[in-house]
Parts: sequence; C-alpha cells; structure tokens
Amino acid sequence: MDLSVRRNPPSLLHALALGMAALLISAALGATAYAGVATTGSVLQAAKTAIAKQSGAHVVFIASSNSSSSTEKIVADVGTTGGVETVFVGKAELTVKVTPSYGYVSGNSTGLTTIFGLSSANAKKVGTHWVSWKAGTSQYTSLKSNLTISSVSGLLPKAKGTRLSTGVTNGSKLYVLKWTSAATSSTPKLSNTLTVSAGATTLPVEETATDSSGTKVTTMLSKWGERVLVTAPPIASTIASSKITG
Repeated sequence: MDLSVRRNPPSLLHALALGMAALLISAALGATAYAGVATTGSVLQAAKTAIAKQSGAHVVFIASSNSSSSTEKIVADVGTTGGVETVFVGKAELTVKVTPSYGYVSGNSTGLTTIFGLSSANAKKVGTHWVSWKAGTSQYTSLKSNLTISSVSGLLPKAKGTRLSTGVTNGSKLYVLKWTSAATSSTPKLSNTLTVSAGATTLPVEETATDSSGTKVTTMLSKWGERVLVTAPPIASTIASSKITG
C-alpha cells in the first residue's frame, strides 16, 4: 500500500499559502491596460496573467502567534515543473522536492511526524532517507501542486470585497489590496493586505494576514523569473513510499 501524502503543516500558514502553501504574480497587461484609472479587477487580472509567464520565484512564509513562542517558516523556490521547499516549526524540519519524474520528502523525526503526519514507527523506517513518489500517482500530484508557479495564484483575492489603494515604499509605487477572509472550520476570520508593484511589471511584493488573536502570517516574494533547478537525491538515499507501510 502506498504511503499517502498527509502533510500537516501549520494550519493557518498553509491555509493562506501553499496549500505551500504554499507556493505569485508578474508582467502587466500592457501600457494600455493602465492608461486610465487602475481598478481592483484590472490589477488582479494583470497579476493573474503574469503568474503563468514566470519561470520561477522565491517565496518565504513566516507565521507567528502571541500564544506560542514557536515561529513557523516555509522557504520555497517554485518553478514551472517543480520546486523545493523546507518547512520549519520549532525543532521540526521537513524538506519537499518535486522533479518532473518524482516527488521526495525528507526530514528529521519530529518533522516527519508533526509536519508530515507519519507515525513514529514509519518515521523510524524513513530515517535519513528520502521517501519517493513517482509521477502519475495521486501523491506526486499533491506534492507538485504546492511547488509550481501556478500554486501561488492562490494568494490573489477575488475582486469583490477587495479594496484597492496606492502607496510608495523606498521610492517605488505599489498597489495595496486589502480584504477579509471569512472564518472556516479550520481558520479564523483574517484581515489581509497584499502589495503589488505598480511599475513596468505587476509583481506581488508581500502579503500579510492577521487574526484577532494576534497570529500573523507574512508572505514575501522575490527572485521573479529565477531558473529553478531541482536535483533529485541519490538513488541510494531514496526509499519508495510503498516500502514504508509494508
């Protein structure tokens, strides 16, 4: 029986990010699109169109809470056909890699159990190896969906209910989008702000989300257009997921 992908990252962080969570925006519609007054819809459409044109991006998610001393962090590089991310929650650590052929997961014992959801016995079987899933399996598809450029479009809100304004940071003009997300069974009501560059390209810069308890998630986006090359682990260091559960 194949080992299911049961990643259990910080709920608020992944609800906002990947999904990494967790994995974005670029390239404007063109000068004529903004010849008049920019609207929420035109900015979001420009951003959405731009996402598909990017070869890669660097994404950092940081979540902090007033009720916990533990900071949750995800660092990812997402490309068109795969990517890599590392998740840190306290002492727990988990790394995910996706290539066109395989998806891989590795981490310390705490990361494999508390973040990925393995039992202690199965985490012990994995040890320092990378668990692998072949392309074409549902588990591989689940991993890949979080580590490609297309996944980051989840950061964009719907135009309805989103307020648009402009601002300037370090001399650069920005679009500022603000909206609220209704509470669900797994996440509280959130107040969100997304800044998007308003220059020659329409690139997201940073998104923040906060709830009434003081939990805050910050998503920082950079290295637009980077070439993301993911190296597969050595064959001797990998173990098929089917061998973990016997």
